[in-house]
Amino acid sequence: MKIVSAEKLNRLKQLSTEEGFISALAIDQRGSLKKMIAQAGETDDIQKAVETFKEAISEELTPYASSILLDPEYGLPASKVKAPTSGLLLAYEETGYDASEPGRLPDLLPIWSARRIKEEGADAVKFLLYYDADEGVEINDQKQAFVERIGSECKAEDIPYFLEILTYDKDIEDAKSKEYAKVKPRKVIEAMKEFSKDRYDVDVLKVEVPVNMNFVEGYTEEEPVYTLEEAKGYFKAQDEATTLPYIYLSAGVSSKLFRDTLVFAKESGAAFNGVLCGRATWKDSVAVFANDGEEAARKWLSTQGVANIEELNKTLNETATSWENKISSK
Repeated sequence: MKIVSAEKLNRLKQLSTEEGFISALAIDQRGSLKKMIAQAGETDDIQKAVETFKEAISEELTPYASSILLDPEYGLPASKVKAPTSGLLLAYEETGYDASEPGRLPDLLPIWSARRIKEEGADAVKFLLYYDADEGVEINDQKQAFVERIGSECKAEDIPYFLEILTYDKDIEDAKSKEYAKVKPRKVIEAMKEFSKDRYDVDVLKVEVPVNMNFVEGYTEEEPVYTLEEAKGYFKAQDEATTLPYIYLSAGVSSKLFRDTLVFAKESGAAFNGVLCGRATWKDSVAVFANDGEEAARKWLSTQGVANIEELNKTLNETATSWENKISSK
């Protein structure tokens, strides 16, 4: 069991439901969201458009979520209009990565720190890391040191540290391909094992599910990569890879497939502790916002968006487990 300070524990509770799991809304997208809005419709001021869209999501949906994940670059106005019952996570990383350099090396927002994130009213720091367990030591050593530094910062500031891990293979370009699906379980599980070590001071892991559900027997119309039993085995192995609380990211899949995945995880014996769900909840409102304006988007969010969250919450109540048996206070 991980031992944390009373302040960290209280902040984790602020981010969670009364039942002790995390039902968080993710809207820390920056570059990808700008592209989505621009592609869906013309806009003269993309900075203002992204800020306004995030405000709408925060105001309409946080009454139904235990917390919201935002970014300091576009999300601070949205952090001011969230429901008072909702906790706040702020992202610390630069969006994306430099594709001209090997290794998808991380970087931090230059005028931010764990202290400044805490001063902004956040209950946790979130950092996203692209990680290939099979990449060379010269790359992964840098990433591991990076994660350690942020862990030390968060420990000094007494604020929870959420590490989001997105896996990849340096030799496979398409992470949604059948080729990558074959190696994904190992990538996800090995990354979780590494960053569960005490030296990183991570409090909660935000992770992918260990398989591509679009290639699981019974979930695909083409030849599957995994049988049902193999897929269940990978979920169980993922659960056994860490003693830390871990939550699933939705990775842009449909709301229904994400809910089906949570049920599958539970049936497989995975004691996951919640979700940080983004596009699966609000993706379809982007085109409404870009084409028909803020009022129309708010109408969509207050109806279909709320329905998406309530359906997800219902599934979580039936599948997620409390993190409180994995963390305690000094």
